[in-house]
Amino acid sequence: MLDACSDRIHEPAGQAVSDGCLVSPKIREATVVSREPIGRPFVASLIGFGYWGPNLARNLSVSRDFNLKYISDVSSDRLESARHLYGTTVCLKDPVATFSDPEVDVVLVATPASTHFELCREALEHGKHVLVEKPLTLDSISSQALVQLAKRRGLILAVDHTFVFTGAVRKLRELVACGELGVLRYFDSIRVNLGVVQSDIDVLWDLAVHDLSILQFVTDRVPVAVSATGSAHEPSTQMSTAYMTLFYDDDFIAHIGTSWMSPVKVRRSLLAGSRQMVVYDDQDVGQQVKLFDSGIETSSSPVVDHGRLVQTRVGDMLAPKVDTREALTVELEHLAACLRGEEELIVPGESGLDIVCVLEAATRSLDQHGSPSQVGGRGA
Repeated sequence: MLDACSDRIHEPAGQAVSDGCLVSPKIREATVVSREPIGRPFVASLIGFGYWGPNLARNLSVSRDFNLKYISDVSSDRLESARHLYGTTVCLKDPVATFSDPEVDVVLVATPASTHFELCREALEHGKHVLVEKPLTLDSISSQALVQLAKRRGLILAVDHTFVFTGAVRKLRELVACGELGVLRYFDSIRVNLGVVQSDIDVLWDLAVHDLSILQFVTDRVPVAVSATGSAHEPSTQMSTAYMTLFYDDDFIAHIGTSWMSPVKVRRSLLAGSRQMVVYDDQDVGQQVKLFDSGIETSSSPVVDHGRLVQTRVGDMLAPKVDTREALTVELEHLAACLRGEEELIVPGESGLDIVCVLEAATRSLDQHGSPSQVGGRGA
């Protein structure tokens, strides 16, 4: 059945900025930057060599599409580590020189979220394409400013929502797109681990951003309202455990649980439809995606539930094969193809803006002890 529907799968469309804060990807125009092939690897400058930067550097260093010319970081120790690993790369504390280097094509930003806006703005103003770690920025106003700046300059602004490039998540999108699940009913996800506690963002902005990007990519939908609750646990002053419920313009509903206070690492999601249900477990290396032919349906049985004849249906479980390549490898290949004008951006700045708008609504709801907050205009 999966093979039969594969020719109906459409590649995710790119997206363009809207007048409002939030617009479904379905009604966006494709984000395409027309560029002539340059016949050489793209010259890259990496800013940040802390938690995520080393992963980007490792992939850039072995990529045929990129030449990692610069690594910048405020820490002398981390720069020394970078010099040891990548001897031909110029290592700097201040990235300013990299912005003015005419050889640099793209800047990759892997720094604390509170620094994203200024670094991305500076790079775009110097004519550089940008790939920035999640979240895009810490508010929708600055996120929209970056989206508009990139559009004016004809530059790529891509957001590193890495899970979108995993084979498992792409398989989820395929199952939804070809109708395997039927009408979507609900999404439930848990993403917990012990740390890493962030100083400038809470657990929703740190962890839930992944589930939001997965949900947006898989369903091509955005919520209309959010309810969020949580608590800050010492020694962290940030919200370290939080729960988010997302409401849509129909019966579909989503729930996301996050925490930095778990002794075990869990990355598990359930997406249920009227026909079938799928479980995605990022930690289950052998069977990350499991498709269940199960559900609740009308029955001729005498068992009555609220005046309706219903029965449960438990069928087979199928674990489809998924692409096991590292997500960053796939993402950088895609970025290079976009820079050459061969592909449309899967996660443009507009997608990052959407996620920021949802997180802003969640923050407002947290401040209101869980009262639902509308997602949309910045004044919502």
